[in-house]
Amino acid sequence: MKILFTFYNPSGGMETLNRVRSRALMRAGHECHLLYTHDGQGRKNISGIKTFITGNDYLIERLIERENYDVIVVCTDIFLLEKIRNWDYEGKVIFEIQGLGTYETARAILQDFAARVQVYADALLYPKTDHLIELMRELFPRLPQFCFDDPLDAEQFGYESYPKKPFPIVGWVGRLEKNKNWQEYLLIGNNLRGYYPDLQLWMFDDDTLSEPPEKALFEQTLRYLGLKDRLVRHSNIPHEQMSDYMSIIGDSGGFLCSTSIMEGFGYAVAEAMLCRCPVLSTDSDGVRRFIRHDKTGKFYRRGDIAHATAEALSLMRDHSRRAAIVEAADQHIRTQFSPQLYTKQFTKMMRQLGCND
Repeated sequence: MKILFTFYNPSGGMETLNRVRSRALMRAGHECHLLYTHDGQGRKNISGIKTFITGNDYLIERLIERENYDVIVVCTDIFLLEKIRNWDYEGKVIFEIQGLGTYETARAILQDFAARVQVYADALLYPKTDHLIELMRELFPRLPQFCFDDPLDAEQFGYESYPKKPFPIVGWVGRLEKNKNWQEYLLIGNNLRGYYPDLQLWMFDDDTLSEPPEKALFEQTLRYLGLKDRLVRHSNIPHEQMSDYMSIIGDSGGFLCSTSIMEGFGYAVAEAMLCRCPVLSTDSDGVRRFIRHDKTGKFYRRGDIAHATAEALSLMRDHSRRAAIVEAADQHIRTQFSPQLYTKQFTKMMRQLGCND
């Protein structure tokens, strides 16, 4: 079977998802290609997968005509979905949603998309995330729907041992935008500094995706809190190196702090767990697939900095519970989110849609 996965740009969780699932499906004998309509920093993470970067309609149409794909998975891009059907493509087209920001934003976008999706898509694909399940079933009751977890490749990404840092580190992964709720991370870090004077904050983001007003607000907040000497900002780290950083954060006695308002899946959280780095997170929906409070991670009430600080201190000071959380989290990700399981579910979806295996 020949499959094309499309998205706007190779960045963040979508770049990881497309790369991991393509490799998994290719190991199972399928041919997978990637199409991004805009270039991005995550392109350097891709190897061994035929990848096209173009927003030119003529070139995209010729590509689809030449490669004769059995199925095209279009993530989020409603305009590309419509174009593909207008180009008389005869294979199956699956419209995929992985996360659209806050609940209100997701509902508004999907309501806007609804009429076109029902005309042009053969099926819908999305992860096991409560708010997405609710919205998809409400807005697209007549379309075939497939809902299963995204994969993580524990063989290629996991814990690496390095000399322990002499200070604890609190990490954060995301973009400087509203839904990622970066201000809350800085406030939590500012509180923890009172307990750990040598604390460091490590932020990992793609600086090319930040809007100027958000960058200005970020710099203003840093100055106001006096955190400039404590914060290390890592922009566009190659994905394969993120396992090193997460391992170092975990071994420092710190943790990954996820402050998102809403997540469709939450790759950063799952990947931290694979690197034996404990996680403190808001209950941002998608991460419920990974975190059971005090079992595989910790939740805090979004907006409650005192509660976040208390849970963070517990994670940093209760060494026996921390060790149990780290072990349980690692095993949970390895068993429930394997590429092999994803391949099985994806090929079952294809069979149900009548695609050739």
